[in-house]
Amino acid sequence: MEIRQLRYFLTVAEELHFGRAAERLHIVQSAVSQQVRRLERELGVGLFDRTTRAVRLTEAGRRLLPHAREVLAAEDRAREAIDELRSERATTLRLGTSAGLGTRLEGILAEFTRLAPHAQLELVTAATDDRLKRVRSGELDATLLRGERDVPELELLPLWEDDLMVALPARHDLAVRGTIDMALLAGLPLRLAARARNPTLYDLVTGSCREAGFEPVLGPEYTTDQDTLATIGYGKPSWTVLYAPYARQLAVPGVVFRPLSNPAPAMPAFLAVRPDPPRAELRSLIEACHTGPPVPS
Repeated sequence: MEIRQLRYFLTVAEELHFGRAAERLHIVQSAVSQQVRRLERELGVGLFDRTTRAVRLTEAGRRLLPHAREVLAAEDRAREAIDELRSERATTLRLGTSAGLGTRLEGILAEFTRLAPHAQLELVTAATDDRLKRVRSGELDATLLRGERDVPELELLPLWEDDLMVALPARHDLAVRGTIDMALLAGLPLRLAARARNPTLYDLVTGSCREAGFEPVLGPEYTTDQDTLATIGYGKPSWTVLYAPYARQLAVPGVVFRPLSNPAPAMPAFLAVRPDPPRAELRSLIEACHTGPPVPS
């Protein structure tokens, strides 16, 4: 039994005329008759009494009628559900996010909402390599990315640079300074994530230390924000770095955040996208990334 046959049967049952049913279905009458006869053969009963003057439902036809309506209504609901999903996907943009965006992300969200009020932005958190893989496959429309790197099959759109701020124990002598000269951190253990976890940040910080004239003393590895900053605040003196837009949002007991100088390390940010022509929602996202509210200095 095919849905097409049920649809033809239902139309004839409503019209009680094969010719008018064919007109409604926009097909020839012979095709309607053929499919109805096939349905009757499959069911082993006649569904219509046909005469030269009239077409009437048989008892079998009357019993089939409500079930045919139910099946076709279910098909319509299924199509509507898929159409709704397709519409949602067409207006939903999937964006991979990077850690420590802070007020940067707030600015992007606000500007995207202004530029594309009918679209939805779905944020996806994952490791950097995983996010890049998902952009290549089309599972993500774009991802924010810290630090420049070689990304085959993708295009990197430059966005901004975020300064790094040092996190120090509030009780440390350096905490009274408004800006911390990088060289003053020599000898104080540095807490960083392993290079394998975040090579761009690791290289930027250790390279800045060497530029300031010292080799950093690596302390325990950076784990989570909460645990690492709590240890800096109340444990053995050490330091780490956070992106300025994120650090400005934090109030951590026992810890102060200060700008760095000589050098003042800054991390470039990019939006990784496929090189295809962007759809309207992605164009709005790209514009939002470039023109969102500025981050305070």
